Amino acid sequence: MSEEIEDLKKQVEYLQQQLNKQEKMASLGLLSAGIAHEIQNPLNFVINFSKMSTTLLEDMQDIVKDCKEKLGEDDAADLQDISEDLKENLAKIQEHGERAISIIRGILLQSRGKAGEMLPTDIGQLVHEYVWLSYHAMRANDKNFNISIQEEIPEGLPKFMVVPQDLSRAVLNVMNNACYTVRERTGLEGPDYKPTIQVKVAYTPKGASDGEIRIDITDNGMGMTPEVKAKIFENFFTTKPAGQGTGLGMGITYDLITKNHKGQLLVETEPKVGSTFTFIIPVKIVK
Repeated sequence: MSEEIEDLKKQVEYLQQQLNKQEKMASLGLLSAGIAHEIQNPLNFVINFSKMSTTLLEDMQDIVKDCKEKLGEDDAADLQDISEDLKENLAKIQEHGERAISIIRGILLQSRGKAGEMLPTDIGQLVHEYVWLSYHAMRANDKNFNISIQEEIPEGLPKFMVVPQDLSRAVLNVMNNACYTVRERTGLEGPDYKPTIQVKVAYTPKGASDGEIRIDITDNGMGMTPEVKAKIFENFFTTKPAGQGTGLGMGITYDLITKNHKGQLLVETEPKVGSTFTFIIPVKIVK
């Protein structure tokens, strides 16, 4: 009986910790939404002025061509080379500025969404952003952490109705575990081991506007025994050391996919080979 009481106490402590984390995350969500909104305005200026500068540069190149004889061949060639370099630099500024804008829009989209609300979502972009968010979060805590991330995300997918808050959280939870397990195997096997995570997104149409999205996240980490695999979605079950995991992440992820999205969450795993977590989600195309 005393063991059962101790187990209950531990579960209550875990729940209290989780509630505290949820409160912090809610506050952080509001803060990040505010920051994202404020950053978006200067980024728009950066992008717009880079476009204007590119146009002015093209006008200048036309003038240089017209004045080639007055400038001399060598001077005209130097100006042309400098202009091409400047054009490339401006294109890079615009490209990365637009990428930053897309990340910010994703943050704002999720912060504005109500709990459980389906919203038109670019799933490929969402998966890409949260895969790399997980990686950079791990890198922030461990500068030596480095892995190969291989993505197969088709371009031009339409937007689908999903709960972006829930799907991003599910991707983040699985990716965090994938990063953790490849880092663990790196510590055991050293430089000969090449930590790799593969991410695939695929869409299978089932009708005019219905279909399935499949998301596979595969790591070549520690893998799991059949005993661990059988318990992986149970609340409070964790293989991580004390203080590094609550044992709630995969249980929550399972509910986010199977209950909130009426989908499936599958896992294939083998010890010292790795694991693949697969989301299969029924979706509707946004027209």
